Amino acid sequence: MDKLRIGDWLVDAVVGRLTRGEENVRLEARTLRLLLDLAEHAGEVVSIDDLLDRVWSGVTVTPDSVYQAVAALRRLLGDDPKAPVYIVTVPRLGYRLIAPVTAMPDKIPASPAKPEILRHHFLPVIAGSVFVAFSLVCGVAIYEQSVRVHATHLAKAAEPTTVGVLPFFDFSDAMDQEPLVDAVTEGLCDQLSSRATLRTPSFRSTFQLKGKHASIAQAAKILHVAYMIDGAVRKHGSEVKITARLTRANTGFVVWARAYKRPLAEIGDVQNDIADHVARLLGPQPNN
Repeated sequence: MDKLRIGDWLVDAVVGRLTRGEENVRLEARTLRLLLDLAEHAGEVVSIDDLLDRVWSGVTVTPDSVYQAVAALRRLLGDDPKAPVYIVTVPRLGYRLIAPVTAMPDKIPASPAKPEILRHHFLPVIAGSVFVAFSLVCGVAIYEQSVRVHATHLAKAAEPTTVGVLPFFDFSDAMDQEPLVDAVTEGLCDQLSSRATLRTPSFRSTFQLKGKHASIAQAAKILHVAYMIDGAVRKHGSEVKITARLTRANTGFVVWARAYKRPLAEIGDVQNDIADHVARLLGPQPNN
C-alpha cells in the first residue's frame, strides 16, 4: 500500500510523508514502518514483541525503543494518549490503531485540452495576462523585499528558548535502574529538541554532566542555556514514577514541577507531556 488514509491523515509510504490539509510532516524510516505495521493490523492489539520483530528486525533494542517511538508517532499525529483517536495503549499487551484505515487509489489525470481549443479561446487571455504580469513585477519585487526584512525581525523576536536537561537520578529501592533512567533522560532531550519554540543541547552534551553533581547554575553555564530540567525516576514493579522540575538558571526559581505515576509502557507519553508543558509555558523568549 503506497498511499493510505489513516483518520484525517494521508500517508505516502513512498516518500515517507504525512499530510492533512496544509500540514506536511516527514516521517523517519523507523517511524513510518511502525505506522504501517499498526495500520496493517488496524483494530488488532499488536504486542511489543511483534513490533520489535517486525519494525526493529535485525536490531537489538529494548522495549523502551518501542515506547518512545509510539510516543513520537502520537505526537506527529496530534494524538492525545489520555483521549486517543489514533493509537490506544492496551496495558500489558501492546498497542491498537483505532483510526479508520483506507487504501487510496492513484488519481486519474484529467484529459488535456485540445491545442485547437487552446489557440482560439486562450491566446487573447494569455496576451492580456502577460501585460498585467509585467506591470506587477516591480511592485512584487519591492513587496517581497519588505516581507523578507519583516520576517527577519520576527525571527529574531521569536528566537527559541534554550532549555537543558540534567541527567535524572535513580530513586528505585535497589538503585539498579540506571539504563532505564538514562533512557528517560535521552528521550526527554529528544522530545524537547523537537519543539520548534525550544532549543535543547544534545543527549551527549547532557551526559557530560552525569555524576558531577553540578548545580543548576553551573549546569546551565556549561550547556549555555537559560533554563534547566532535573528530576528522578523510581521504578516499582510494572509502574514507574517520574518527577520533573523546570528552573530558571539565573535566579534559581522553580518555574514548574510535576510528578507522574504511570505504567512502564507509558514512559514515552510522560516524556512527551513534560516537553509539551515546557514548550507551552516558556514559548519563544528572546535574548536567552
